[in-house]
Amino acid sequence: MSAPQLEQVRELDLPWHRGPLASYDCETSGTDTAHDRIVTAALIRPDGQVLEWLSDLDGAEIPKGAYDVHKVSTEHAREHGRPAAKVVEEIADAIAGEMSAGRAALVVMNAPFDLSLLDAECGRYGVRTVADRIGRVDPVVDPLVLDRRFDRYRRGRRNLETLAAHYGVRLDAAHTATADAQAALDVARRIGERYKAAQLPAHQLHLRQAQWHRAWAATFQAHLRRKGHSDAAIDGSWPLLPAARQAGESR
Repeated sequence: MSAPQLEQVRELDLPWHRGPLASYDCETSGTDTAHDRIVTAALIRPDGQVLEWLSDLDGAEIPKGAYDVHKVSTEHAREHGRPAAKVVEEIADAIAGEMSAGRAALVVMNAPFDLSLLDAECGRYGVRTVADRIGRVDPVVDPLVLDRRFDRYRRGRRNLETLAAHYGVRLDAAHTATADAQAALDVARRIGERYKAAQLPAHQLHLRQAQWHRAWAATFQAHLRRKGHSDAAIDGSWPLLPAARQAGESR
């Protein structure tokens, strides 16, 4: 085994928050992972380099509700965005490049939304998914899953802005992909530093998060049904939704 390969093995054995981390975020045209589109996206590499994308959405509209969140208009996307198929290809390729052969764990806030929507976009344009490129999307670090697990009794919302405030992370431009990706990365590291039980190698943490998210989904579904929502169904899949269940899943 070469020296670089040995170094990579050592990094994989480190607690994940001390190893190489990339971070991904996207802003979208809506909350339906099967049908809505990527508007902007950002990937922060472990060395701090930032890759950013703006899509033309292949001519699709950005509804007012989505514009009100991220402030990117249909007109702006069409004038300044790059072809959607090319953007999706580049995003999938860049993420795969960071995760291939365990080079880095990928931080994604609420991973089943962002990663499932990216998969749907890949299918829309005949682009290979991240899993197609590297076998499986692993390891992923999801600050939402970690926060729910390690501070489970805290009341209030658990969106990125709330988590950033709670963990003392700066977030000056919420709902811009780059700022959100950086905040998610910083929140994840703060959680890793704070909770000893979270300090596992990245691949072990990935497996635990899948279990923790499944348990949370089952508990939340039972809570909703006790409250009278007899048809409530919370998907426990993580970090990706099954393709057949993507439609209608909310962020």
